[in-house]
Amino acid sequence: MAILIVDDNATNLLLIAQLVRGASDLDVMTFDDPVDALEWCEDHVPELVLVDYRMPTLDGVEFISLFRTMPALGDVPIIMITTENDAQVRARARTAGATDFVAKPVEANEFRLRVRNLLQLNEARTLLADRALLLQREVAAATAHIADRERELVTRLARAAEFRDPETGAHLQRMAQYSVLIARQLDCPQQYCQRLLEAAPMHDIGKLGTPDHILLKPGRLTEPEMTIMRQHAAHGAHILAGSDSPLMQLGEEIARSHHERFDGAGYPQGLAGTAIPLSARIVAVADVFDALSSPRPYKRAWSMSEAREFIEQNSGSHFCPDCVQAFLRAWDEVVAIHDSHPDADSSPAY
Repeated sequence: MAILIVDDNATNLLLIAQLVRGASDLDVMTFDDPVDALEWCEDHVPELVLVDYRMPTLDGVEFISLFRTMPALGDVPIIMITTENDAQVRARARTAGATDFVAKPVEANEFRLRVRNLLQLNEARTLLADRALLLQREVAAATAHIADRERELVTRLARAAEFRDPETGAHLQRMAQYSVLIARQLDCPQQYCQRLLEAAPMHDIGKLGTPDHILLKPGRLTEPEMTIMRQHAAHGAHILAGSDSPLMQLGEEIARSHHERFDGAGYPQGLAGTAIPLSARIVAVADVFDALSSPRPYKRAWSMSEAREFIEQNSGSHFCPDCVQAFLRAWDEVVAIHDSHPDADSSPAY
């Protein structure tokens, strides 16, 4: 911590340094060349700057202008010392960033008082900035803690549905990863991709409200049973509705609309095309693909190539064409995800 003095006159430097030492116990750095002083400021942040106006290399106003452009020096108080009483000079200096002025010949008591006042103000500003930074970090930590709790809640909700559904935890991981893969291929923002990764596993949370004799039935469902099964989309949206959390809101959107079809033949609302939320269009591809390529009590696992062919054949009818193309562009990554999250007692099929 130091006070910087810049004056091309050696006598003035000694006089001002002596006055400064009488007003503060901080170190004093003196320079007779403003360019050298600016170089020193590249690695140091002074508590206060005192600069003469008339100097041969750079005048005081030019020095202040350059000083204010340097990192972390925008708020350092600056006193210009000059014999000039020209209002235009002071106006230029204030525009450049001067804080105060002292006229030559310097009156010692007034000078010391101004130095002390500016140092106190700078200390208060620094303390306030430190406090603001501390509060910012505390808020960030609290926000991160809330986000962690939110993710934990989402995980527990997904696991609750998992206990009642023949689908596995590996399915939830794979389809969430496939969803993010598609979103990235569509150039969705990183924050959206992260939320999608966390919200996608909640797509079938509404199955908590589906009776076991329907949910766990090994064979084909009757039409009345299928009507009840289809209610899980609305049930899931109802479970997640009403939250202020962007994550829960995205989960609600996915739960409600991931069984909509691009041609409008889906449920529960019969939405078509881009009227279906993007998140639901993405998850529809990821969910169906993984369901086809995974074993179930009532069916064998399709090979990866068979499941891929189904997705391609139903582009524009069941699935959003943009999402299908995004999925296919990342095929090597799809295979890698499939292999890295296997179901228990299963082996890759292609």
